[in-house]
Amino acid sequence: MEMGQVFFHIDLDAFFASVEILDHPEYKDKPLIIGTPGPRHVASTCSYEARKYGVHSAMPMTTALKLCPDAICVKGRMSRYAEKSREVMGIISSFAPGFLQVSVDEAFLDLTGMERIYPLPGKAARKLKETILNETGLTVSIGVASSRFIAKLASDYRKPDGLTIVPRGQEEAFVDTVGLGKLWGIGDSMLSALRSRGIKSTETLRKYSEDDLMRMFGQSSGAYLYKVARGIDPGIYQGESRTKSISTERTFYPDLYSTDAIEDTLLEMSEDVMFRALDEKKIPRTVSVKLRYGDFTTTTIQTTPESAIYSSSDVYHIAHDLLFSKYRGQGIRLIGVALQGIYDGESIEQGEFFREKEKKERELEKTILDLGRKGSKVMRLRHLEKE
Repeated sequence: MEMGQVFFHIDLDAFFASVEILDHPEYKDKPLIIGTPGPRHVASTCSYEARKYGVHSAMPMTTALKLCPDAICVKGRMSRYAEKSREVMGIISSFAPGFLQVSVDEAFLDLTGMERIYPLPGKAARKLKETILNETGLTVSIGVASSRFIAKLASDYRKPDGLTIVPRGQEEAFVDTVGLGKLWGIGDSMLSALRSRGIKSTETLRKYSEDDLMRMFGQSSGAYLYKVARGIDPGIYQGESRTKSISTERTFYPDLYSTDAIEDTLLEMSEDVMFRALDEKKIPRTVSVKLRYGDFTTTTIQTTPESAIYSSSDVYHIAHDLLFSKYRGQGIRLIGVALQGIYDGESIEQGEFFREKEKKERELEKTILDLGRKGSKVMRLRHLEKE
């Protein structure tokens, strides 16, 4: 690949399920669903064996078990996933300085300007995959491209344990190879809208001008479609580094409508960012929530409460209030949760003695994290209550 701008997108394969299989070899090659059985819960993720039955993340557990009645169901252990994520992200971040963690199971590396160290990006990517597998027991898929958008598409192209390199100048051809239905950000509702107008391929989509697409689908959607059909990065993941914020994002296919699924997702994401904050010995002051709808309209809302944020419960309840203050029932394409205003610290601030419940929750989460570091396989029974 000709050097210039070079991005890696590193995606852990079926991460939660892979960690459970790592800890429980008896689950290997069996359909495994991470989630709590019940009518008000959804599947967090599942093994590739379960995906063959049509199971996918954010699917109601009752539906998942109808599709795959022989599946093994396991409650999620976010502290354990945070521990394994920390191991993997530590390896990735030491590989090159341009590190951006997107969520508990994916990250970008910007290798631009590192030709002397990594003259062959493909060789570097294979070395990174090998190091992660040898040191953590987990496989990753890596996409290599001249933009974050194409790198993300590429990492998903040959899952699991894949490596896809898109040479500079071949972005448009790669988009055509991926196909309209699998482009990141184009869900079922948009796909239906496109097909209703006779647009069934990226080649056909490129026949329309940006103005035409904006008139047909709205300004946000039209601009997005115009760029992605040409392999142009529409500006995804321009986030802050981990030193300024701790964030996670989840994209949904199809768009998410279920309140139960939204709440379950917020629970997991709140635990994800809070365990990472605990691991880095940080306390946040601000919680931010990002919503992207099916028409690509994106809104970000945040709040800074009077007191610092100490536990997953704090994060969840704040994020819940923020999200539902804006949500009006549209299909959700993406949810992001971020902790900001971060400062060093581990303990409840002096003068906040009245926050006894929060103190106990924080100490519990710290204990779980510490036990995980020592190799204990701790399952945390979820203590958060949906409102």
